[in-house]
Amino acid sequence: MNPNIAKAPVAAIKPFEMTLHGDTRVDNYYWLREAENPEVIAYLNDENAYTDAVMAETKDLQEQLFQEMKGRIKEQDESVPYKEGNYFYYSRFVEGGEYPIYCRKAGSLDGEEEILLNCNELAEGHDYFSMGGMDVSDDEQLLAYCVDTVSRRNYTLKFKDLRTGEILADEIPNTEGGAYAWATDNKTIFYMVRDQQTLLASTVYRHVLGTDPQTDVLVYSENDPQFYLGLGRMKSKKYIFTVSDHNGVSSEYHLLDASNPTGTFESFCPREHGLQYYIEHFGDKFYIRTNADDATNFKLMEVAEGHTADKQAWKEVIAHRPEVYLENMDVFTNHLVLSERSKALMHIRILNQATKEEHYLPFDEPAYDAGLSYNPDFNTNIIRFVYTSLTTPNSVFDYHMDEQTRELKKQQVVLGDFNKDDYQTERFFVTARDGEQVPVSIVYKKGFQKDGSQPLLQYAYGSYGYSIDPYFSAARLSLLNRGFAFAIAHIRGGQEMGRPWYDNGKMLKKKNTFYDFIDVSEYLIQQKWTSADRLFANGGSAGGLLMGAVSNMRPDLYKGVLAAVPFVDVVTTMLDESIPLTTGEWEEWGNPKEQIYYDYMKSYSPIDNVVAQDYPNMLITTGLHDSQVQYWEPAKWIAKLRALKTDNNVLLMHCDMSAGHGGASGRFKRFHDVALEYAFMLALMGINE
Repeated sequence: MNPNIAKAPVAAIKPFEMTLHGDTRVDNYYWLREAENPEVIAYLNDENAYTDAVMAETKDLQEQLFQEMKGRIKEQDESVPYKEGNYFYYSRFVEGGEYPIYCRKAGSLDGEEEILLNCNELAEGHDYFSMGGMDVSDDEQLLAYCVDTVSRRNYTLKFKDLRTGEILADEIPNTEGGAYAWATDNKTIFYMVRDQQTLLASTVYRHVLGTDPQTDVLVYSENDPQFYLGLGRMKSKKYIFTVSDHNGVSSEYHLLDASNPTGTFESFCPREHGLQYYIEHFGDKFYIRTNADDATNFKLMEVAEGHTADKQAWKEVIAHRPEVYLENMDVFTNHLVLSERSKALMHIRILNQATKEEHYLPFDEPAYDAGLSYNPDFNTNIIRFVYTSLTTPNSVFDYHMDEQTRELKKQQVVLGDFNKDDYQTERFFVTARDGEQVPVSIVYKKGFQKDGSQPLLQYAYGSYGYSIDPYFSAARLSLLNRGFAFAIAHIRGGQEMGRPWYDNGKMLKKKNTFYDFIDVSEYLIQQKWTSADRLFANGGSAGGLLMGAVSNMRPDLYKGVLAAVPFVDVVTTMLDESIPLTTGEWEEWGNPKEQIYYDYMKSYSPIDNVVAQDYPNMLITTGLHDSQVQYWEPAKWIAKLRALKTDNNVLLMHCDMSAGHGGASGRFKRFHDVALEYAFMLALMGINE
């Protein structure tokens, strides 16, 4: 790739001063926020045209990669059915279809197929399409579903009469996708509305089918902008709930008896700063996963109905363990099933409610990901779980909890010459600069030479307590087969090593996230997994912040950096309460209105720390309609990089003018984006086919 094959765009400099705490920052590209300004659209189009010109020589390679990735997918495919109520539900894909078809069968899998929704038909005429979720009424005759055709995550709620196939006239825009709850009367549904300025859902409304949505009743409002609001229905179906969650600081549930839709939502236990709890109803009691009484990694408690607000009535079921993070729970008539995380691996723990005997599901690979699937039935001794690893395709199992036997129901089919035995996965720990042990999961094709001569892609996220587990990717085979290794650095900011792993990678400890990534990079080079002129770094969203930070701090370590929808203008965004997600994330990054946080985040914010130095080759991707990280952050970042960097390395931005945070929609379309990223790295390695 030759960056000089075309003239790189130059964004106009229009200084904009921002002063706080006696400090003035000058943003020369603040004007790029003006999404309706033709000059802004022209600049984005110029960046896309420049990327197309520089990447033109890889066009054939991109097409080859796309066809490879698409060719590994079984086009005509079907999910494993699950039983709920009187029906078996599943989805299937048809040959050439970009989107799923949702179906069900009554009574047994031998029954006649009923198509609930054909998303291929719903997507016709739209450049972007997303199905946000669906929910069937208690009488199993009405379907609530929602769609987004813009990629701003504003979902329109619609209804279908499954008896007649009629789409009802009721239609409610700007709802939170997937967050709906039917009452038992089969005509009342609860939903959340998103504020169009902040794009946060903070209100719950009640709608009765056949009535004008304009007359819907507001039933709950979250008035603290730092809390995210959720809505759903308990597995028992007895309660509809709202949950307000303050980003790892506190939470609160409100409950409504689903048989009394005009009643009032009542608090389960009033919110307290520092108290987090998550509940599941069972019989005449609730199970509570909570950090109460300094249970940093959470413990399990129970309380009888009617006494939930009295924390003294909460009884301990499983004590807190400093070495094990209690991540999730599921409740069955005869068993408790817990998802636990220790030493950066997931474990599934089964407890017999009657005998108190317990055991763990055995997994034998050094690095893997396992978790519970959807299990709607209380009265079963069989659970469904999913398993994958860097070499094992996604697998769905049914596990007999009493007999302790498992049955593979389906494993992802990878077409072509894929053989998992051709690939090797390893797991090791890297000592960070402060002595912490950072887990690393790595995969490569056998024959990979650990002499520093082969390329490696290092990936991480490291924010919000979101753990990146070792997962299989059929698309990734296109890199591994061309000599790359792929490594996941399980850095602080996630929860791979428990809740403290997250706490030590946020707020005034955020730089640990960047240091961990850099220390892993140095280790990989020192141990000759690769070399600095063959090492690539990749992260998206908050992981894009990571990419921006390490590019500023240690540009010498990387041949190339791929930053997807990167959050790089930290100070400016966290000061602007009108931007989606800002106020709810002050407990992640800090509130820069307080000087201690302002100074700290300014010291690492990628845009604020771009300087005149050499930078790696870089590919930055974004979407015009991104509702999570606004397009102007990467646009401003690349403009500043172009103005200051001292090298002649490749610097590209691709802005999808019809997509948002998740990129292109559709089963196959997204592989065009992956092919672009892979071709970028392969071309820099001189690999052209």
